[in-house]
Amino acid sequence: MTVGPGPAGDPGLQPERTRLAWRRSLLALTAVTVLTVRLALTGDAAGAVLAGAAVAGWAAALSLCWGRAVGSGPVRATSRTMPALALAAAWQATLGVLLVLRGLG
Repeated sequence: MTVGPGPAGDPGLQPERTRLAWRRSLLALTAVTVLTVRLALTGDAAGAVLAGAAVAGWAAALSLCWGRAVGSGPVRATSRTMPALALAAAWQATLGVLLVLRGLG
């Protein structure tokens, strides 16, 4: 009996792992959005604009990724999904920097 590497992977589990990865990405983006909105809402107009921008970026990413996260969309990402999610994450980071700079001033 030879002991060697097993099968390369179970292709039946890959779609589930992919859905879970999309869910984790959306959950992380949702948590960052909630924290951004919490920091931005200080009662002034600039904070309300930053909070609105954070929610807009989150909604755009959510609308593109929701089908993959719940399993009703295609398993493989299209050419616009990954860049959109990366753009939403960069947008949240930019808003975070703006909030920090606004708090320092």
